[in-house]
Amino acid sequence: MSTAKPGSQDAPAGKRIQLQLLYLKDLSVEAPHVPGILFGHPVPDLKYSVETKHKMRDKDLYDVQLEISVHATGGDKTLFLIELKQGGLFEVTGYTSEDTATILRTRAPEALYPYARELVSSLASRAGFPRLQLRTIDFEKQYAESLKEREQS
Repeated sequence: MSTAKPGSQDAPAGKRIQLQLLYLKDLSVEAPHVPGILFGHPVPDLKYSVETKHKMRDKDLYDVQLEISVHATGGDKTLFLIELKQGGLFEVTGYTSEDTATILRTRAPEALYPYARELVSSLASRAGFPRLQLRTIDFEKQYAESLKEREQS
């Protein structure tokens, strides 16, 4: 991989990463006990997951998707369940196949995550719950850890 961070201002000429299209593929919101649950419930337990997928659509054009699930429970009741698939089409040119794979697992999800994070926050609020702010994710660190785990096994 080059010493310049892929897609950065320091990327060598001829190399490019560009978000061509942002889209919402799927969205589900469930708040089965609203409005009654909004008045007096135990401190919520929040579980969430973020998965990424990518595939080539055309030469130098890749479809990258974040799949996010957020499940809040209070006691034995579901407060809300939000599931979404936020996607983007990315043009990635001038990089080796190894660098492109790294970009699709790190830089592309980094670009999509703020949109998905804001949507989750907005949906929880619209369902009557306090605004929810998901933690930031270091996709580069997660990718490096997954590579390290793969090498060890």
